Amino acid sequence: MGQEIDTTDFSEQDFHDYRQHLAAETSLLSDWFRDHKMSSQASVGGFELEVWIVDQAFNPIPINDAYLSRLNSDWVSPELSRFNIELNGDPEPLQDKALSRLQSALEQSWQHCYQVAEDFDAALVMIGTLPSVREEQLVLENMSRMKRYYALNEQVLLQRKGKPIGLDIHGHEHLQTTHYDVMLESATTSFQVHWQVPLTEAVRAYNASIIASAATVAVSANSPYLFGKDLWDETRIPLFEQSVQVGGIDGAAFGPVRRVGFGSGYARQSMFELFTENCEHYPVLLPITFTGDPEEMNYLRLHNGTIWRWNRPLIGFNEAGAPHLRIEHRVISAGPTIVDNIANAAFYYGLAHYLAHMSDAPELQLPFTVARDNFYACAKHSMNARVTWLDGDKGHMRQLLQSQLIAVARQGLLDMGLDSSDIALYMDIIQERVDNGQHGAHWQRQYMQKHDCDMQALTEAYVLHQQSGAPVHTWSLSKRL
Repeated sequence: MGQEIDTTDFSEQDFHDYRQHLAAETSLLSDWFRDHKMSSQASVGGFELEVWIVDQAFNPIPINDAYLSRLNSDWVSPELSRFNIELNGDPEPLQDKALSRLQSALEQSWQHCYQVAEDFDAALVMIGTLPSVREEQLVLENMSRMKRYYALNEQVLLQRKGKPIGLDIHGHEHLQTTHYDVMLESATTSFQVHWQVPLTEAVRAYNASIIASAATVAVSANSPYLFGKDLWDETRIPLFEQSVQVGGIDGAAFGPVRRVGFGSGYARQSMFELFTENCEHYPVLLPITFTGDPEEMNYLRLHNGTIWRWNRPLIGFNEAGAPHLRIEHRVISAGPTIVDNIANAAFYYGLAHYLAHMSDAPELQLPFTVARDNFYACAKHSMNARVTWLDGDKGHMRQLLQSQLIAVARQGLLDMGLDSSDIALYMDIIQERVDNGQHGAHWQRQYMQKHDCDMQALTEAYVLHQQSGAPVHTWSLSKRL
């Protein structure tokens, strides 16, 4: 979804031609999987960080076009709304001091981006759902000035046959509203973790990522409020799923196959199954024409970019042009601080690697439906959720983290060859966060309970603590640091 398009006007012939190109590239990708053409490089990590731009009153400010023009960076791009931008960084082979290198790169980018924001009397915020955003701000007037977003909005509404988007989230409180465009999606900002894996390990790694999702969303929850309502610990999850609520082809358009969701099952023999599902079950949304070689996979990659599984397969290319396969783990909220982001990534890498290399595949022990139920329970209740684990035991996620998952994540990082001091730094942050029960969502609720303030005041206090750089489990509830 990163590239711009030339037009928003499409004919039936455009859709027909795109489907033909998509089928041809999917067939070519099948050959690549069969012939093991994908890169065999060991684990590589990367990230995308979506952030908000706010004004001096801590309200979102729609200036990303002017801001990005001033910033002039290839590593920062617009998001759906003019309130948001996305920071990227160079991928790192997951060995030695990779985690601290990822943190250093993100810190340098963040500091530069923040300084440019100050030129506009603005600030940047890493958070899942911004407490101060109001629904009336999420309108087409504030959509980023890129044709691909306007085309996406038009095609989503066409797929819905003009039916407006209904938001209905039951949490601590109940939020119900009707919206007439896809701009609700812009309120869901995340820290997306990328994990490039060799083809021979891809199925186990993908299934491990699915199983790990409940734990990663539980420890990273940072989105309790939306439009003044106290909802899920990670309200991003139902918000994103409902804000782009379109499904499969024809009769399945309003059925169980969703463009945003947990997926339809584990990978069985190959991750190519997911690209087959993309081609066969999801209608084309953006039927643009590419002029490149089929081996660039432009049609396949764009189509895949309009299907938002919480664990999404990606096809990319290294500097030598060799194709590679990676997993985009999308469940983690942005923030609260840079070190929290990297700690969350470390926990994911370690836990997923450990699960992927167990002698008995965990996906054979834990049915997909149970992994899915665990995930949504943890999105709603985070560490207080009741889950079922591999041995069939039921209990609270917090107890499972303390008794098993943090320890095996540490071991997974060691097995990957990461530096022991890095492992201690980031996993101790996760351990202490779990032990005292304070992630971003918990801190926001506790601050609101103590001060009985409005959403602007909560956002201001959050930004001040974020600027300290201290991990969220150490944050106090004072109004000033």
